[in-house]
Amino acid sequence: MSPDELEAALRAIGAERYHDKHPFHRSLHGGELDFGQVQAWALNRYCYQAAIPAKDASLLARLPTPELRREWRSRLEDHDGTADDPGGIARWLALCEGLGLDRDYVVSMRGALPGTRFAVEAYVRWVRERSVLEAVASSLTEMFSPAIIAERVAGMLRHYPFVDEAKLGYFLKRPPQAGRDSAFALDYVKREARTPEAQAAVLDSLRFKCDVLWSQLDALRYAYVTPGDIPPGAFRPE
Repeated sequence: MSPDELEAALRAIGAERYHDKHPFHRSLHGGELDFGQVQAWALNRYCYQAAIPAKDASLLARLPTPELRREWRSRLEDHDGTADDPGGIARWLALCEGLGLDRDYVVSMRGALPGTRFAVEAYVRWVRERSVLEAVASSLTEMFSPAIIAERVAGMLRHYPFVDEAKLGYFLKRPPQAGRDSAFALDYVKREARTPEAQAAVLDSLRFKCDVLWSQLDALRYAYVTPGDIPPGAFRPE
């Protein structure tokens, strides 16, 4: 494929597989969840948010040039924060606390679903063990995140009286970061995936990442929506 054909194939994967199409997300954005179900979503999603810097640090250590490392370092700062910005993880914890969850309990991840933890661990391991090209390609779900964030913020503000803009600070900050990061990753992948084998690996990596996000929502829906079978030790809404 030409670079532009590769980009079109990547975008087609997002159109088919991105988790904005998952029934749990449609319920979340449409105001169909109760307070406890929204709590469960925020608590479980924290596991993913907290793992992103570990995932990015493992890739940073393998990037071959200072230019690439400088670019990727911004992702760590976005999530871990700097002296001037608390970062995305702190903003996500603010959402959890705003929903009445105990901060230490959220950070401990004791209440997270097994399916959540397994999916997140699989993603970190994928980035650590696969090629640099595949690891970068797995981040390309960020191409699709600004649209889902806009939908999420609008839907949650419209439907849930227990949510306000202050609690959704993570989402208000994230779209420009995701746009910057995905533009860099897409340019890298289009430039470096020059063989059929490399392009196939890139496409498979994006499919895998979409599966990681989808499987987390499968776990949430099964435990807290239908049929509502919460596994032992997982968070139980009051």
